[in-house]
Amino acid sequence: MSKSNSSHYQDFTRLDQWLYYLENLHSSEIDLGLTRIGKVATRLEIDLSFAKVITVAGTNGKGTTCAFIENALLSKQLQFHVENCQTQSTENQPPKVAVYSSPHINHFNERLRINKSDVEDQPLIKAFNKIELARGDISLSYYEYTTLAALLVLMDIKPDFIILEVGLGGRLDATNIIDADIAVITTIDLDHQSFLGNDRETIGFEKAGIMRQGRDIVIGDTDTPKSVLAHAKSLQATHGENLFVREQDFRITDIDDSWGWHAEQTNLPELKATYIPRDNVATALMVLEKLNVKLTTMFVNEVISATKVIGRTELIKQKGQSDVILDVGHNPQAARYLASYLKQIKKQKNYQIIYGVVSMLADKDISSSLHSLKDSVDVWYTGALNVPRAATSQAMEGYLTSFSDKVNCFDNIEEAFKIVNQQASKNDLILVFGSFFTVAKIRSQLITV
Repeated sequence: MSKSNSSHYQDFTRLDQWLYYLENLHSSEIDLGLTRIGKVATRLEIDLSFAKVITVAGTNGKGTTCAFIENALLSKQLQFHVENCQTQSTENQPPKVAVYSSPHINHFNERLRINKSDVEDQPLIKAFNKIELARGDISLSYYEYTTLAALLVLMDIKPDFIILEVGLGGRLDATNIIDADIAVITTIDLDHQSFLGNDRETIGFEKAGIMRQGRDIVIGDTDTPKSVLAHAKSLQATHGENLFVREQDFRITDIDDSWGWHAEQTNLPELKATYIPRDNVATALMVLEKLNVKLTTMFVNEVISATKVIGRTELIKQKGQSDVILDVGHNPQAARYLASYLKQIKKQKNYQIIYGVVSMLADKDISSSLHSLKDSVDVWYTGALNVPRAATSQAMEGYLTSFSDKVNCFDNIEEAFKIVNQQASKNDLILVFGSFFTVAKIRSQLITV
């Protein structure tokens, strides 16, 4: 697992030099475990005790949940309940909020943002140098190395709130070297089975690993695996104390053309339609309540209006051409959500034909994901991604032709999108999904970044 330290290392002055170095430093792209990173973190004296830390795990919905919490904490309308609240927002001193997430879509710096601004190159370069000097002969994966760098930058900036999005699983993810004040689990479903297990109970246990004894736990899944609840209770997080579970401690209701959110102390009627999945807003609201944020319908609707996330049912309108929706969904649960979303938006906007442009990684459950959308997409276009784990064009074509006779296969995903974008009319919709890599490739053709 280990490569000799610094055999090709120089005092790199550019971020791209560092990233290339890190990509080739460790033998495995994914190498779960806290032993290596924990030792280096100890040497670096990593400590985020100055901030309120929220760690968010889950199969889907992590990024949008993080974004909603972030937008709420940065809102000009933010107010806290005075009791038991150490961090106050005032007109002169609003809180400083940091979010660490992965992967990125356009630029590496997107992985760490402070008050919604991506981190600059120099703080990362400074952190990488510190890690390289501290790690000795310990080999770190790309993700472990970049997570440590983010934590070092945060120690310099000292934000009031730090939101950490788990990369994979939870128990053995690099972010779990930090003890979260609030542990959040959005949803639990099948994904990354080769690392996390083949059923929801096993996967749930891995995600429950971010919980800490005596700290708040928020679970947004509507059908929480027994393994998650058992682990929570083993930490003495019993119902009514610091464990908050969807459908037990908070819930949503449909009210005519709006919806409502309800918890023990708060009722929010007449909430607006959301740009991100409503379930994730519901989970984020429970987190905000535990942060002592004053929740009112007016405040929440303002945050709902402000929360749109790149690559998550992101609607791009092309002048004189079809609309395009970009979504990074890459597992069956995400595909099922997309299917319901397409049904709703097709009715609202009266789209004539829905084209699907898809490419996925070979280690995903491609068959189940695509079958979830077989009744929602009329014509399919596919092509390969130029990344090591990508499914081939031929493999993607095989999955699609198992249930559709309208499949168009190209050498690469960029060519597939180019052709369908020329053929689709302004009354049609193109859905691009299947991977962060897929969205990144196509988004760069549509938006100058």
